[in-house]
Amino acid sequence: MSSNHTLSYEHPFPADFVWGVATSSFQIEGAAHKDGKGPSIWDTFCETPGNITDGSNGLIACEHYDRYQQDIDLIASLGVNAYRFSISWPRVQPLGSGAFNEAGLAFYERLVDGLLAKGITPFVTLNHWDLPQALQDQGGWENRDTVHHFVDYALTIFARLGNKVGAYTTHNEPWVIAILGNESGIFAPGIKSRATAMQVSHHLLLSHGLALQAMRDKGCTKPLGIVLNLSPTVPATDSAQDVAKARLEDGRLLRWYMDPLFNKSYPQDVLDALGEDAPHILPGDLDTIGTPMDYLGVNYYTRSVVSADGSWSPKNSGLPLNDMDWEIYPQGLTQLLVRMKRDYAIPPVYITENGGAFPDPLTATGVHDHDRVKYIDQHIAALGDAMAQGVPVHGYMVWSLLDNFEWSSGYAKRFGIIHVDYDTQQRTYKDSAHWYKNFLAHQKKLNKPESACTTETTTATGVV
Repeated sequence: MSSNHTLSYEHPFPADFVWGVATSSFQIEGAAHKDGKGPSIWDTFCETPGNITDGSNGLIACEHYDRYQQDIDLIASLGVNAYRFSISWPRVQPLGSGAFNEAGLAFYERLVDGLLAKGITPFVTLNHWDLPQALQDQGGWENRDTVHHFVDYALTIFARLGNKVGAYTTHNEPWVIAILGNESGIFAPGIKSRATAMQVSHHLLLSHGLALQAMRDKGCTKPLGIVLNLSPTVPATDSAQDVAKARLEDGRLLRWYMDPLFNKSYPQDVLDALGEDAPHILPGDLDTIGTPMDYLGVNYYTRSVVSADGSWSPKNSGLPLNDMDWEIYPQGLTQLLVRMKRDYAIPPVYITENGGAFPDPLTATGVHDHDRVKYIDQHIAALGDAMAQGVPVHGYMVWSLLDNFEWSSGYAKRFGIIHVDYDTQQRTYKDSAHWYKNFLAHQKKLNKPESACTTETTTATGVV
């Protein structure tokens, strides 16, 4: 892959900007029954025919549990300074309550120490969807007891990893857990109940606030936050019906989480629309949810276009689509971040996931993922545009380090900048990995004092 400069090279980022790659435990680790790991809701969900498009599961995935040192070396080779990963709750506490599993705790301690030895800051996510099945059997996140089990789990992880970790995230994308897992049922645990979904969302946010308080009480001095999947939500047309529907969907996706986190209240229009499906909220809950955060993680992939009759399709938009049939809409990242700064008193923001699925055939000369290079390049440039408008963005992480188990899509969709041959577990740099490595090396040059005295010739590569 040529190291020639592209769109995002025009933005010199701060010297202390965090550049990383991201993964999650269930999607890469495999070793589903090894060393005392208990089953998660995703292990169970995969067992039902029809839930996963290609009929696959996470039993083997990328074998990261056994190949973690090789993967640390890959991460280091890219020149990033951060790696975001998640801890498998059932690997460290098989039943989600009661006894902890030493083998699981020791694995994550080795992973953290291995990253630190390479100068890479670990960003730890405590819950990236793989709830212990034993807790789901007791009602899952709908059961308020799960909130307190999560806090105990968070404290045990902190007791083991402590302030060696660069930052802790409580939950990844509570909207997905609530809505896709418990309302539409297309993700684990496969429940189809709006009332359940909304109670789940409340308990996720409550457990976030309680975990922040408990970890700080035990001496955590590292940044604590949550990661939300967010998009600008726009009406398909300017009809009153589409505008009203888009406003409500913005409420369900963005304001339902941002309002309680930053304003200690749920949006009234969404509560009104939910009626009897609104969550049961106890006195003091909203104050707890509004516990101040040190940072906010934002996962951005595309915008959301809403039509009242459900007729709008990305395929009719005229914009390029990725392999998930999502619009490629980098300007939406700028729009989203500027809106968030306008409407909320946001802390430092990290883009904790951003990337695209593309077909990615492995050829004799490598994986020439031109579309992904263009996608990442344009989104980093969009990030620079938001920063130029005063949004306090402190980091960016590509999703994903590796091709992996893409939830209900199985292994059919590839998001990695490193190709994985699932038969051999061979890892191969894609052109996007070469591009990212070269981009980061160029950023380091820009941040060296002597670079001000040199002139560099730049050429376009034709990817923009």
